[in-house]
Formats: sequence, C-alpha cells, structure tokens
Amino acid sequence: MTTQNEIIVSLDIGTTKIVAIAGRVTEHGKFEVLGLGKAESLGVMRGVVANIDKTVDAIKLAVEEAERQSGVEINVVYVGIAGQHIKSIQHRGILTRDKFDKEISKQDIRQLIADMHKLAMNPGERIIHVLPQEYIVDNEQCIKDPIGMCGNRLEANFHIITGQVAAAQNIEKCVEKAGLKMTGLILEPLASSAAVLGDDEKEAGVALVDIGGGTTDIAIFQDSIIRHTAVIPFGGNIITEDIKEGCLVMKNQAEALKVRFGSALALETQENEIVSIPGLKGREPKEISVRNLAHIIQARVEEIFEQVYFEIKCSGYANKLIGGIVLTGGGSQLKHIRQLVEYITGMDTRVGYPTEYIASGANTQVGHPMFSTSIGLLIKGFEELEYKAVPETEEHNQINEELKRQPVATNKWWKNIMVGAKEWFTEEVEDDFN
Repeated sequence: MTTQNEIIVSLDIGTTKIVAIAGRVTEHGKFEVLGLGKAESLGVMRGVVANIDKTVDAIKLAVEEAERQSGVEINVVYVGIAGQHIKSIQHRGILTRDKFDKEISKQDIRQLIADMHKLAMNPGERIIHVLPQEYIVDNEQCIKDPIGMCGNRLEANFHIITGQVAAAQNIEKCVEKAGLKMTGLILEPLASSAAVLGDDEKEAGVALVDIGGGTTDIAIFQDSIIRHTAVIPFGGNIITEDIKEGCLVMKNQAEALKVRFGSALALETQENEIVSIPGLKGREPKEISVRNLAHIIQARVEEIFEQVYFEIKCSGYANKLIGGIVLTGGGSQLKHIRQLVEYITGMDTRVGYPTEYIASGANTQVGHPMFSTSIGLLIKGFEELEYKAVPETEEHNQINEELKRQPVATNKWWKNIMVGAKEWFTEEVEDDFN
C-alpha cells in the first residue's frame, strides 16, 4: 500500500452516512477519485456527533474501504462540520502599514486574517473560517484583490464563521480515535458550493441549498463573494420520520417509500395509486396511498423551505440572486422538489451535481448530489494545500499556525480548475425497497 503523498482525503461525517474519498488532481485540473468508502452513520444527530464509539466505528469502515479501493494508506483527512450551532458574523479588520510605498503582499492579507482569529468569542465558541469579502485601501472601496497596490491603510470586510468548541472537539476526537489526523475543518455548505456552483453563478448571485439527512445547509454568494451562511436543523431524515408516523410503517419502509414513490407535490401524483408493502411478522400487507404519502412529504418540505427562504431574505440578497437557487445533497433527488421550491420562493431553481470537476472515467457514484459535500471537501483541501505553498517572509513567520489553513479568496489554482466544459451526470436513486 502506497503512502498518502500529494493525495487528499475528505471525510464527510453526516447524519445518515459517513463518506471517505481519496483523490488527486490530474494534469488537466480535474479530480481523479482513487477510492470511495461509505458507512451507515449511527452516532450523528442533525450534523453533530452524539455517540463517539459508533461514529468512530463508521469512520473506520469508510476509510478502510477507501484505502482498499485506492491502495493508499490514509493518515490525514479534511473533515466537514455542520449543525445548528454554526453561526456567522460580519467584521471589519484594519492594518496600518509602516511602509506605505511598499506593495501590499500576501503576508499583509495573512496578518489581517490573523487579527480576526484573535477576536473574542462567546464562551464555548470558536472561529472556524475567516473569509475575506472585499478590501479597502486608503478609503478606496470594493477592491477584490489588493495585492500589488500601495497604500498606508489596508482594511477588509470579513465573513467569520463560528461554531461550538465542543462540537469541533468531538469531531476531532472521533477522527483521532479512528487512527487519523484532522488537518482541516471545513464548513460543509462552503464545501458543497465549491463542488456544484460555477464562477458565473457566484458572480450573478446564487443561494446554494444542500439538503442532507440531518441538516439543510445554506451558502449565499453575490459578486463572487460569500455573503451569508446558515444551517437549518432539518433534512431528509425528518421527512422519513413523518412518513413512518403518518403511514404507521417501519423506518426502513418509510425511507424506501420516500425514495421510490415520494413526491414534493401531491397534485402531481395519481389520486388512485396505491402501494402495497409487506406486513410485519406475517401480518397482512399494508396499502399506502401515493397521494397521501405526497401530502405528508409536501408539508414537511414546505416547512423546510419556508425557513430557507427566511434565511435568504434575512441575508438582504433575496432580490439580487440572479442565479436563483441551486439544490444539492441527497434530498435534492426528491421528485418535484425543484418545482415546489420555485413556487415557494419565486426564484429560478436547478439541481447541482458535483461532476464538473471530476475526471472522466471516475466512479460514477461520486457524481450523485449526495456526494457534493465530499467532493467539495476535496476541492477545499487542495485549495488549502496551494495556500500553504505560498512562501513566508521573515517578518511574518510568527503568524498564527491555524491561519495557514485558511483559503485565499482569489486562488490561482482554483481559477485553473474552474476551466473546462460543464458536464452533467444524472443517476436514478438506488432501489432500496424490500
């Protein structure tokens, strides 16, 4: 088994599944997926670790499968974080430069970011990301990249993402108990947006909505700048629970009903269509109305997207998102969900697939929206590798070590990987109905 050299491994610790993907960048700027492992997640609730041992066991299973497929010994991983505890704030940083006639450098940007990491947080909270939005040089506003300019006063508006210390520590503890080292902790909606959004959409304005099992993650971009992030503590699992209670069936039967026969629009179903499912322990089969099933699903999806739309309006960009909404995640595969979202929000909506940056010939599974976060973690991992490669100068070698893992807003490698024709991959949901 070869060593993990110049190979990135992403670890998505989700509510329904844990996914490990090993990959590398090809000479054409695409991702070659070397191995994919997944395991059922039994120790995570709504994006937060609730049982250490069960989560560790699932991580080991997923990583071992990725190792077997790739032939690579995995030691280091980039991990995603989500959950209702995630918050975001806006803050402005200021740096007064002694040598104003000297060009602004990457190290000046690093210093500004390092200063943001020193902000006082509420007890029990920590900073996860410090994301530059725009810069101001000597009161000159709206500068996206000040490097190379001259000036005395450098300012920046930052989007700062915070989370609970305990939630991050529990993730790291699970990773370490699985025999791995966590080299980066990345907000999941940022990862998903890297996998499914194009440069043109981010510039025009777009809301990324990732519908996972336990959470629905939101990331809003405008003028190619991250403007708002949020995590709603509901996802596909709560729809399954509603079906279980509403139809009086087992949980696995409820999930299968949702996947095979579910619809987010009741009026799009046949009124007289009936599904018969096996009875429990020799009991008579149970008949389920597809129309009633759709009513149950639609009610919960409407509730979730009313909260999503509330977050979009709170961001202040609801009327500026020319690119509309992009849905991804496993929940985006629910029939007629796109039409319902357009009806609720009045915004153009499409489903995003993480296939644009995947090399041809890769495992076709990874093109499914349920792997958007995993592929996005790979992308963000390579971004951070590129960022770390920037040489330091002596006067800045005391900068906070954690800062070195923060991505730069304008990354040359990232621009290169965005080049290429857009391919779309569609895949039918696997038949899980028993």
